[in-house]
Amino acid sequence: MIKVSVTIITYNQKNFIRKAIDSALAQQTNFPFEILVGDDCSTDGTREIIQEYERLYPGKVIGVLQDRNLGMNGGLNCLATLKKVRGEYYALMDGDDYWTDPLKLQKQADFLDAHPDYSMAFHNALITYEDGTPSHLLNGPVMKPFYTLDDLIGEDEIWFMATSSSMFRKLIDEYPQWFKESSSGDIPRIILKAKLGPIGYQPDVMSVYRKNRGGASYADNYQDEKFLRNRIAMYSAINKELNYKYDHVMRKNIARYYRMMLDSKQYRGHYFKQLGCALTWLNLAQPEWQKAKEIIRDYIVPRPLMKIYSTIRLMPYRTKRAYRTQK
Repeated sequence: MIKVSVTIITYNQKNFIRKAIDSALAQQTNFPFEILVGDDCSTDGTREIIQEYERLYPGKVIGVLQDRNLGMNGGLNCLATLKKVRGEYYALMDGDDYWTDPLKLQKQADFLDAHPDYSMAFHNALITYEDGTPSHLLNGPVMKPFYTLDDLIGEDEIWFMATSSSMFRKLIDEYPQWFKESSSGDIPRIILKAKLGPIGYQPDVMSVYRKNRGGASYADNYQDEKFLRNRIAMYSAINKELNYKYDHVMRKNIARYYRMMLDSKQYRGHYFKQLGCALTWLNLAQPEWQKAKEIIRDYIVPRPLMKIYSTIRLMPYRTKRAYRTQK
């Protein structure tokens, strides 16, 4: 009887996928586990590496090989892989990350066994960077033993749970349509899990989260309208999913993306696009006057009018200076 399903989600990560699979194979447990590797129709040789591991570890490593690229930043590939899960719990890992503690699965499964009301668990992780930025831990020493929806719903995004650090109780058989349309899988998945129970934290550093240009996080483009609208739709759907319990905070969260859209590449230099977006931001954010004034000045008042206004305001100073010069 499979207790834990390891789910590795990958696309074009031939330089990293061996490390990910090897770190899963290195796990030491007193229960059986399987390793499902979901490949979103890679074209760089990743698929062939997965098939090699299938031959070497028959029944242990199982490729979930999509016959076409499903897109959505790997989200649909992840859902297709989760459909194959047989374990009571499943541990997620991106194909460019890896685990560093051979007891990770055992520790997390024991933890969830001891807390039957918890919907998932996560642990600390080391972040490394492709560009040479110094590595650092994701979480500092001040963390709570568990988290609830009240902790997760804020004006900013959830940024203290690495994908490779998570283990979930298998509680959701079918995800809602809005989830499938989101380009972010982690945020809405964690919210949906938190609806079903607390999320436990273990301070052990048991995985590495690589920040590299092939990773999913680099697909996030905060200057692109399509990405920003997807985030707006996602948080609007989460707000509805939670019956608007956190509406005041969620509106401010959504407002952040309208503010970013004002400077997106599709909006720069387009007055009427920026006008509608700025008015929406003002309505949602309900900002203090100083911030509101800046938005009104930069995006709502037409530039010709602003030039006239500036000219009128400066006229007394220019007149006085001209008078002094004449004297």
